[in-house]
Formats: sequence, structure tokens, C-alpha cells
Amino acid sequence: MSDYVAGGVPEGSVPRTTEARNASEVIALLPRRRQPSVAMWGMAMFIASEATLLVTMIASYYYLRFQTPHWPPPPDPKPEALIPLILVVALATTSVPLQLAVRAARRGRLTATRLMIAAALLVQVGYLVYEVHDFTRQVHHDPITTDAYSSIYFTLLGADHGHVFVGILLSAWLLWKLRRGLTMYRLNAIQVVTFYWYAVNVLTLVITGVLLSARL
Repeated sequence: MSDYVAGGVPEGSVPRTTEARNASEVIALLPRRRQPSVAMWGMAMFIASEATLLVTMIASYYYLRFQTPHWPPPPDPKPEALIPLILVVALATTSVPLQLAVRAARRGRLTATRLMIAAALLVQVGYLVYEVHDFTRQVHHDPITTDAYSSIYFTLLGADHGHVFVGILLSAWLLWKLRRGLTMYRLNAIQVVTFYWYAVNVLTLVITGVLLSARL
């Protein structure tokens, strides 16, 4: 009796797409892929777990807000709006070159893939450098231990910056791996890192909105 895999497909007919070792093989084998990679499912599970944690933090923020007559309580300053909004929009736009990098990689265009990832990385690093500087400045003027508002404010902000930092490490690692060419494993990595950045950009938009709601 022949062995079969899920869906009634004979084992011998299962496409070995991970065997692609160069750009031309990636292009040839990619149409045979039947479902997202295992790496993509793993990243989806990771993002879901992180999202659960951050939703809990956001719920804690609003619980504290509704329990406090004045928000933010004196002498805490209201959060600045203009620069954070400009920065979060700039960060969100990095989803565009990353998506273009995925498309270029699927077509075997290695140079374009590297350029798009590098362009996104440049903006992401600039965003984090400014935000870390601003975070340090705010902590100096309003220590985390001042009150509940300061505590939850800097916890949310720090969690977001931490996820951006991880994304930057992933993008840098991706560029380092791509110096040796394109394989199916590296295409999987490009898709997974791009998916991670989509989640981080949405997370940053949400957290920025939550923190700026204190101005209302």
C-alpha cells in the first residue's frame, strides 16, 4: 500500500520546495507550494501570544485610567502628539518596501530584495534611535516610579520599542543571510520577517493611539 499525506496526495508527489538552492530554482519551485511555510505558522503563533500580552497591558492602562479622576494625574505631563504621530506614520510606511522585497524575492531579483530591506531598515533604525533618546529624556523628567500613570505609560512604550528592536535585529540578520544569495529558506525568512513587521507596525499604531488618548 502506498503512503499518503494529508489531502490524499501521494508522498512522492509532495513538492520539495525547500530544496531550492538558488534564485532560478526558487522561481521554478515556488508555484508548487501548497500552503504557507512552517516558519510562517510559527511566527503567527508568536505574534498571537505577544498580542495577547499587549492587549492585557492596554486593558490595564484603561483600567487605571477609569479609576483615576484626572488622567494623566498631576504633575505628569500630557504626552506629546506631533512628533510621535510623524514617527509612527514613517515606521508604518516601511511595510511598503518590505512587501516589495517579498515580491522581488519571489521573482528572483536579489539586488532589489536587498535594497528594499535596507531602505526599510534605515527608517526603522532612525525611528528607534530617536525613540530611545526621547524615552530617556521622558524618564529623566518623569521617573517610572512616579505613579501608576508613569508606570503603565513607560511599560507600554518600552514594550513597543522592544518589539521594534527585535524587528531590526531580524532585518539585519536577513540582509546578512542574503549576501550569499537567495534560497527557499531565505525566501521563507523574508516573508516571515515582513509578517513580523506588519504586526509591529500595527502594534505601534495601536499603542501610540492608546497613549495619545490621554490628551482627550
